[in-house]
Amino acid sequence: MIAIDGPSGAGKSTIAKLLAEALGIDYIDTGAMYRAVALCSLGSGSPPDWLDGIEIDFADGRTWLNGEDVTDRIRTPEVTKEASRVSAIPEVRAKLVGLQREMGRRKSVVMDGRDIGSNVFPDARYKFFLTATAEERARRRTKEMQEKGMEADYADVRKDIEKRDWDDSHRSVNPLVKTPDAIEIVTDGMDVSEVLASLLTKIK
Repeated sequence: MIAIDGPSGAGKSTIAKLLAEALGIDYIDTGAMYRAVALCSLGSGSPPDWLDGIEIDFADGRTWLNGEDVTDRIRTPEVTKEASRVSAIPEVRAKLVGLQREMGRRKSVVMDGRDIGSNVFPDARYKFFLTATAEERARRRTKEMQEKGMEADYADVRKDIEKRDWDDSHRSVNPLVKTPDAIEIVTDGMDVSEVLASLLTKIK
């Protein structure tokens, strides 16, 4: 079990996918799970009303919600904001943490999120904490959104990231923290291959 935690926009998902491929094990995108719940919650009332019926799966690099491919729909700014809100709801976290633990017990996986090493798998064999400055993360996120044809203003993106940082680190239920046994990697000025190489070196 390899746990990768860190704030929004630090590159956790990209690195986790590549790391899983390099090691020949599965990648579980926990952030996508919360985004899928957020997509459901928009206009659907309180999560406990429909949470039990949610089915989330991953296949061929895509995220499936109740049998529907929602990979692109869960990456909009609206869903991003809602994901931060619903992730603080105890019923949502209990549901998804249960699913994540079940996946991790069945097989070797790379799992990324906000509280993987601190809560979901505190006994993970390897723990990493990926981070970068808010400026760097906002620059990356703005570029990513623009490349996908979405409207993105750097100042607005940075403001959203800083707010999410505060929300994630101050929520009462399993906040974002770096555990004492996690290896911190600050990715400012590093490209994807350099970050991946750093993790592989520490694992191997």
